[in-house]
Amino acid sequence: MKNTGFRLKAEVLVASVILFLYSSFTFSASAQESEFDGERIVHLLQEPRHRTVHHQGDLYLLDVQINPGDVSLPHVHDQPILLTFISSPDRPRDGDVSANIEYASIPDTHKVPNNGSGLFRIIALVHDGEGSASMTSGRPSGLTGEPQLENAWFRSYRVELAPGEETKVQVHESASVVIQVADGLIHVSRSDGITSELDAKAKWAWRDANEAYTVKNVGQVASAVVINEGR
Repeated sequence: MKNTGFRLKAEVLVASVILFLYSSFTFSASAQESEFDGERIVHLLQEPRHRTVHHQGDLYLLDVQINPGDVSLPHVHDQPILLTFISSPDRPRDGDVSANIEYASIPDTHKVPNNGSGLFRIIALVHDGEGSASMTSGRPSGLTGEPQLENAWFRSYRVELAPGEETKVQVHESASVVIQVADGLIHVSRSDGITSELDAKAKWAWRDANEAYTVKNVGQVASAVVINEGR
């Protein structure tokens, strides 16, 4: 009888915790919705300033552009996202990266304003899948150094290249995107000879999983790229 009573108390406690968490989440979602009463709320992938420029499987590549004085629609984030910042409203960002993976478990609704004088621009990678169970498994071959960001959904490297410099042949187990984040002229060349030319910040080249390629600075000035994986 003692064990039965203890088990009953434990079950009641677990049920109470679940109810509390559900109530908290429901309150938070309701509070967010009431914040945007009368406004059209859309999902991130339907927000017009978050433009999908490539979609493959669970991965979406977005070119986010918000002009000075503009503001996005209220939009819902419910997927992990990796952000490569090209420019903030008040300054260039040159490829700073950050990620929010909490959106998968704690969705958020917000608007993004641009109160500055310059273009707010981000190249974003959205992951609609489960991610990887191991943090460090499946790292690419051909890239030296540690990733600048790594979690269950994304991995990111920054590569700086002098004029004429070229990376070793690299192979990623997951799909990857090469994003130019500095001035210059970059060639992203596959092993079959197909080359993508990048000639400005925010230009990008998509590469499929297990596709061998190199990145070369063919310009006259030092340049840099960010290479992001969706795991």
